[in-house]
Amino acid sequence: MTEENLMRIPRVHKVVVHIGVGESGTKLTNAMKVLEMITGQKPTRTFAKKTRPAFGIKKGEPIGCKVTLRKKRADEFLKNALGLINYTLYEDQFDDTGNFSFGIVEHLGFPNIKYDPAIGIFGMDVIVSIERPGIRVKERRIKKGTIPRSHKVNKDEAVNFAKDQLGIKVI
Repeated sequence: MTEENLMRIPRVHKVVVHIGVGESGTKLTNAMKVLEMITGQKPTRTFAKKTRPAFGIKKGEPIGCKVTLRKKRADEFLKNALGLINYTLYEDQFDDTGNFSFGIVEHLGFPNIKYDPAIGIFGMDVIVSIERPGIRVKERRIKKGTIPRSHKVNKDEAVNFAKDQLGIKVI
């Protein structure tokens, strides 16, 4: 009987949901409310790294918000978000380190979300990070170690994980 090594099975490490508004003020506040309604978690603001005069953006100005989801919340959100894109992704949406991302045009497709004219409609980016157990060895503070290249998730393994575990159709 051959058993697969549990340390080699990929898993969803985290899901980051990001809304880029491009300006601070009521629009950003509304985006934060939407993100909190959808994820059930309080978002943090993201700030501009550079000044862009053409867009009216100054360095350090809050221009977006994001939420990082892990474990059960990540799985539940991912199931709903993938349903909005019909469980279909392109192979280009996977990177070489085993992550994938996709965009959602409107937040109104999520369950229990109704249109509010005072808030408006927001799109969002969803970034999914895939890893194997044991990655903490390189990230911990005490007795930090190195991870061999064979233990890191590559693009092909991420695509296979998405097809098998998440039921995604990859084009």
